[in-house]
Amino acid sequence: MSAAETPTDAGTLAILAGRTSLGIELGSTRIKACLVDADDPSTVLAVGSHEWENRFQDRVWTYTLDDVWSGLQGAYADLIADVQRRYGVQPKSFGAIGISAMMHGYLCFDESGELLVPFRTWRNTTTDRAAAVLSELFGVNIPQRWSIAHLYQAILDEEPHVSEVDFFTTLAGYVHWKLTGRKVLGVGDASGMFPIDAATIDYDAGMRDKFDRLVADRAYGLNLTQLLPEVLVAGQRAGELTADGAKLLDPSGALEPGVPLCPPEGDAGTGMVATCSVAPRTGNVSAGTSIFAMVVLERPLESVHHELDLVTTPAGDPVAMVHCNNGASELAAWVGMFARFAAVSGGSLDTDEVFDALFREALDGDPDAGGLLAYNHLSGEPIAGLTEGRPLFVRTPDSRFTLANFMRAQLYGVFGTLALGMRVLAGEGVALDRMFAHGGMFRTAGVAQRFLAGALDAPVAVGETASEGGAWGIAVLASYLAEAPGSDLDGYLRTRVFGDAEFHTEEPDTEDVPGFAAYLTRYRAGLEVEHAAVRAL
Repeated sequence: MSAAETPTDAGTLAILAGRTSLGIELGSTRIKACLVDADDPSTVLAVGSHEWENRFQDRVWTYTLDDVWSGLQGAYADLIADVQRRYGVQPKSFGAIGISAMMHGYLCFDESGELLVPFRTWRNTTTDRAAAVLSELFGVNIPQRWSIAHLYQAILDEEPHVSEVDFFTTLAGYVHWKLTGRKVLGVGDASGMFPIDAATIDYDAGMRDKFDRLVADRAYGLNLTQLLPEVLVAGQRAGELTADGAKLLDPSGALEPGVPLCPPEGDAGTGMVATCSVAPRTGNVSAGTSIFAMVVLERPLESVHHELDLVTTPAGDPVAMVHCNNGASELAAWVGMFARFAAVSGGSLDTDEVFDALFREALDGDPDAGGLLAYNHLSGEPIAGLTEGRPLFVRTPDSRFTLANFMRAQLYGVFGTLALGMRVLAGEGVALDRMFAHGGMFRTAGVAQRFLAGALDAPVAVGETASEGGAWGIAVLASYLAEAPGSDLDGYLRTRVFGDAEFHTEEPDTEDVPGFAAYLTRYRAGLEVEHAAVRAL
């Protein structure tokens, strides 16, 4: 049931009784808050949001901590205002709270809790030397965005702050620490910091020892175990909201301390929850500033591939992840330009209507996008071998340059690098029954979803919560706190959350599949143009 369909009286009773769960997710461009009925997490009671944007300062993609807290407070205040509009009450407490955020990156603190260097987000591609050495040492792929790659690169570069590091974590781990006082992480988010041992559902002890020996000469006395946050699985209590934490989230003072929190998770884990994709042979695609696919594995992969991360579900089950730094931002920029054209020409369409019109126009494009190519690389893209971003639109003189083909090329471009990684996964013989998708670009029914089905040559399902995404997913994980002792996460999701859920499934179109394959062949060859642009500009 959506927020608009929620009976007001039932919602009011749940809010006043504290039978609610609050989820907050810090995405790349928006911080979203979602309040659900704890007894029926499929019921969204209210939502709130705050727009924000990363900064490129001193050649580092970052957010300031002031941005983090002003954004969290803004999203929370917007949610409270939505509750007041809908129900005429103001909640003072919740049944549970969950925090999630973009994964990976590097937030390091000294023993007094002071940030040592500006937050280095997942978007940075400056740790290639470290990632290569660690991948070879561990025998698993360590991507550049992983937290351990950032730490080791700082050691290699002899950055003076390394000797002062007392603790490092992810963005979700940082916010959770400040709200509860506990330095913990959900296993899914932790698996993007350092490899997880599937048997112990904790950091791999052998690899930890190898790392300590590797850096012994450069960072004397460094003990990785003491620096990493504690690992927790879904359903474990991860602390309570402190008085200081309550004031951080709600400076008005209305929010009371004592609310239990679930383990903080990454956006990949909450995406799996939001699409009921935590069991083997299930997978999901999350599309936003970045785009990534998660496929829950039945067996270990046979080989190491630089295109694939090995991470986990929030319950600790192994997952193959295809992560691309660049998602729908370049597409949104083009739509924004068309929206401005509509405005200056006297039109009255808002941005959502422009998106809808252009997406539907793409359906009339040629299956291969008419020979057009669109590269969405605003930042570096390791899968494509790019150290920096150069968004490009490319065509040959004999291409069929129409608006429909242009928009189809832009949509195909969002899925281009993802498809390169998914081809590698298919080569491993990984079985997938159905791929679920979520993110704002799937709100226009039957367009991005259909093209993704063609790109993956697999059915793609979208549910009614597709645009709510990770904020709803972490609210569901917060609700799971009360149920975990008696149920596994997959069973809880299938019976208590998605039992009556409706999904719209698009089968691969018989023309789109070979059309996208032709597009991808040109896309792969055209990466030479991207590399030339990086060298020249």
